[in-house]
Amino acid sequence: MDLATVVGILGAIGLLVMAMLLAGDFGMFIDAQSVLIVVGGSVFVVLSNYNMGQFFGIGKIIGKAFMFKLEKPEELIEKAVEMADAARKGGFLALEEAEITNAFMQKGVDMLVDGHDADVVRGTLQKDIALTTERHETGSDMMMALADVAPAMGMIGTLIGLVAMLSNMDDPKSIGPAMAVALLTTLYGAFLANVIAIPIASKLKLRMAEEKMNQELILDAVLGIQDGQNPRVIEGLLKNYLAEGKRAVNTTDEE
Repeated sequence: MDLATVVGILGAIGLLVMAMLLAGDFGMFIDAQSVLIVVGGSVFVVLSNYNMGQFFGIGKIIGKAFMFKLEKPEELIEKAVEMADAARKGGFLALEEAEITNAFMQKGVDMLVDGHDADVVRGTLQKDIALTTERHETGSDMMMALADVAPAMGMIGTLIGLVAMLSNMDDPKSIGPAMAVALLTTLYGAFLANVIAIPIASKLKLRMAEEKMNQELILDAVLGIQDGQNPRVIEGLLKNYLAEGKRAVNTTDEE
């Protein structure tokens, strides 16, 4: 679980709720009409921008902002060096029994074992990277679309409330509820956009960048193994994907 996402969003919600409670009756911040306008209206507007498959698949994509397991680059480098050493000693067929947990790396190794040339391996894996990135971008773009629409729906709700209020000025009892709709829709729109949609969209972009970097690392590893490069050379190349402080001196070099 990504604690930063959970703690950040829940912390923001908690502080807002606390402020509402300190303001007096919490019930005055609840209005079903405002929820329908902002939440319902925003969801349907976003739906109109995508197809049904993309829209109903957003739940799984959003889940990656909260629950997402990604191998550390250091672990992938260690595995790549291990496979490069095995391939130099026993050929590509020696990789057939390798225990690989990363599906993308497994696909690349399977192509080496099957004897595909470098251009085919590179083209296939690059296509996979592009498609994975596109799927991540769709989820992030959908959340940003929600962030754009929600405040606009809040403004529409405000206008509806003002129209209702101004058209019933002769009835003092109707002014309060109409004004509540006018103000609460703006509040709900800002809340949905800034507390929910934008943070999730930003985290999905981070996930996209992390996964893409890992896949590019794996691509370079697989091509290096196919080219018969020395495992230490491959290790040095792959460590360029790490931050400067994590490029520890290799302690496994042959003496």
